[in-house]
Amino acid sequence: MSYTSLSRLIAIGVTAAALAMPGTATSASNKVPYHEVASWAPIPVPAAPEWEMNRIATNLKGARIYASRRADPPILEIDPASGKILKMWGEGMLVWPHGLYVDRDGFVWATDGTIGSPPQLKLNPRSELALRAERGQQVIKFTPDGRVVLTIGTKGVAGNGSDTFNAPSDVVVAPNGDVFVADGHGGDTNGRVVKFSRDGKFIKAWGRPGAGPGEFNAPHAIAIDSRGRVLVGDRSNNRIQLFNQDGQFLEEWKQFGAPSGIAIMPDDTMFVTNARRIVVGNARDGSVTGYIDDVQAEGITVDGHGNMYASEVFKRALKKFSRDVVRDSTK
Repeated sequence: MSYTSLSRLIAIGVTAAALAMPGTATSASNKVPYHEVASWAPIPVPAAPEWEMNRIATNLKGARIYASRRADPPILEIDPASGKILKMWGEGMLVWPHGLYVDRDGFVWATDGTIGSPPQLKLNPRSELALRAERGQQVIKFTPDGRVVLTIGTKGVAGNGSDTFNAPSDVVVAPNGDVFVADGHGGDTNGRVVKFSRDGKFIKAWGRPGAGPGEFNAPHAIAIDSRGRVLVGDRSNNRIQLFNQDGQFLEEWKQFGAPSGIAIMPDDTMFVTNARRIVVGNARDGSVTGYIDDVQAEGITVDGHGNMYASEVFKRALKKFSRDVVRDSTK
């Protein structure tokens, strides 16, 4: 079956010897088969530089898919069944979109990393205009149709205070409404997690640049598991760090490589984007159960039906993966 056929079957499941890490429970028998729905292709081919797709998000129902790109308008609303782009909004609001999250009430949260793409890639040609307009360094909460209802951070100002960010990379919202921001993208940016109330009031921050427990080098992704633990993808330190919601360090997992994005289902099945593959595991114990190769994704999201969506920055693409249907051979 060719890569360009209607769907590409992907068997997820590897030997324990290939994936096991010290202290990690890895099961080779727990295979999670998915197929890529190649007909689900919102982005034109070939894709121009403005289609650098950095993040993708949905809520549990999966009624709408949202994706962000580093050009105006930055936010895409996509039909999950057909892959058709329904709306595009957010014109003039973001410099360098980075994080994207849909909370349980359907609000869309976006972080503006601001630092920009490497010039040699010739991506997001409008970013310089946005910087001149003194935008960026904020976390913005939108209604599902793009109306701004809350901003956190001081517009266009980089810092590490209670009302400033420096390259906020990702955001997640806890069931009680508390907001957690992974603030930093390596280099001379921050390396911390910042916690706010549902109305954007600063609660606390923890972490600093570094490689020790509770320190970060590019806290690139953030997620919350079923127990309420905060998982931070500490990408340049090649690990996921786990904390309680007060910032107490619990443990670290290095078996997922250098995580760019993290998505966790209600049953704690976890999907982590890592360079050219998606690593599948379990947030309960950090076990790795398999992977999908040849996906150069940064963002990842999953709905309650088990459909998984990934965003590829440099390949300028969005992809959908669905669970294979297991049929009873005795019938």
